[in-house]
Amino acid sequence: MRLSCCSIALLLFIFLPRVCQGGNILVFPAEGSHWVNMDILMRGLHSQGHNLTIVRPSKTWYVKDDASYYNTISVPVERSLDKDFITGLIDEVMEYERGSLPLVSFLYMSVGMIGTFLEAHKTVGEFTTAILDNQDLMRRLNDSKFDLMLTDPCWGGGIIVAKYLNLPLVYNVRWIIAIEGHMTIAPTPLSYIPITGTGNSNKMTFFQRVKNMIVFLIGYVQHNLVVKKIYQKICDKYLGPDSDMHHLLLSADLWLMRVDFVFEFPRPTMPNIIYMGGFQCKPAKPLPSHLQDFVQSSGEYGVILMSLGTFVSELPTDLADMIAAAFAKLPQKVIWRYNGARPSTLGNNTLLLNWMPQNDLLGHPKMKLFVAHGGTNGVQEAIYHGVPVVGIPMFFDQHDNLLRLTERGAAVVVTLALLDKDDNFLKAIKEVLANPAYRNNMQKLSRLHRDQPIPPLDNALFWIEFVIRHKGAAHLKTESYKMPWYAYYSVDVYLFLAGALLALILIVFVVIRCLCSALCRIKVKRE
Repeated sequence: MRLSCCSIALLLFIFLPRVCQGGNILVFPAEGSHWVNMDILMRGLHSQGHNLTIVRPSKTWYVKDDASYYNTISVPVERSLDKDFITGLIDEVMEYERGSLPLVSFLYMSVGMIGTFLEAHKTVGEFTTAILDNQDLMRRLNDSKFDLMLTDPCWGGGIIVAKYLNLPLVYNVRWIIAIEGHMTIAPTPLSYIPITGTGNSNKMTFFQRVKNMIVFLIGYVQHNLVVKKIYQKICDKYLGPDSDMHHLLLSADLWLMRVDFVFEFPRPTMPNIIYMGGFQCKPAKPLPSHLQDFVQSSGEYGVILMSLGTFVSELPTDLADMIAAAFAKLPQKVIWRYNGARPSTLGNNTLLLNWMPQNDLLGHPKMKLFVAHGGTNGVQEAIYHGVPVVGIPMFFDQHDNLLRLTERGAAVVVTLALLDKDDNFLKAIKEVLANPAYRNNMQKLSRLHRDQPIPPLDNALFWIEFVIRHKGAAHLKTESYKMPWYAYYSVDVYLFLAGALLALILIVFVVIRCLCSALCRIKVKRE
């Protein structure tokens, strides 16, 4: 008994330094799938005893009113990134992807949508201004004595509010406005790091590297255009003319990155980037009885799961009919998350659902294939459960996410432009089902992903609490974000050294010339 008590005391002593009193956390979330993974982080934080307060626009799509694990502050706004805005944007993108040549589609996505992109950030800027203009709200936020701000930096509002309140800042991040998060803080050699939107891997030919550079420059211009036209104006007004939005973006204490290197190509990183890829994944729970019966009825053939993500709940009629007809030709049972009109070609083997427990279905032993759009959350869940993928990328980073799986032999991709031609969709499904290499490769990725000393969610929670305990993580932040571009790239040093070398060469030349002249004069005198 005495030994047991001593052991307990020793364990308490070991873990005592890691104990964090319940913190007071302010959350500035984003909509859609970004909110889905933020919600998982918040549930984890609440389970650790932290108090969470969300500041949200009054017109919000996903962020619901007070829940058991968070409080909300609703800020009146005239408009927000609501369902109509997002679904309208998606429909427009899908139309271009289906009917355009690859070059036209690329130009539209990278250049033609800049106006829409700016309008979306302008909406977020209006929400940010509404927060900062509300003196009663700002007094309330200041009086609440928050320990840190948790935000998704795909929008810039949370960054500015955190600076105004002088709070330590933690990112739940994949994107920083218009570019992938790594690109803003970590060294990014374009020779082997593919830029999202190129469709390149980390093994590039010369012309792929040319494309990589062009897409990088386009993204960089978009990023700086948004920063200058939207967020820098807010900084100037509320933080003073000396506040630089670019510096604020890079000054976060911690970057919780929603990828890991089982999924991502190897690349340079930084000490305050914490990888939590797959943090939303967990062992499958038993299915509801009606789903369990349907899955079990598949027999030896198994089940195919299809979901096109948070935003795409329906498709054009002709496309939906084509997909349903392809499924009807398969011996497998199919579960399809779909909210549109019932396809006329739907087979008896296909079950349409408005919602489904995706993680639990992917973890079922009878799951054979996942037909997915390539969002980060779905890709990570497929990796976790070892289910091969047929990918139908829609927009943004989805094609590049799926590319990472195809490079590892775990997926086949069918673009929207080719989906309804020559039975490409059905052929892709049959290829993945018939070739065991796809499943074997994905299960290898699953084993690699699961072989970690600490689960990704627990790791993320530890580091958030670390920032609370130490009131920031300044020792992990590089000074590079404070440097002007010419100093960061050592342009001034190169110019100085080049000037010094030229001066040395000039001095040597002058000395040699003087010596030659002197020798010539001596020779002339002797003659």
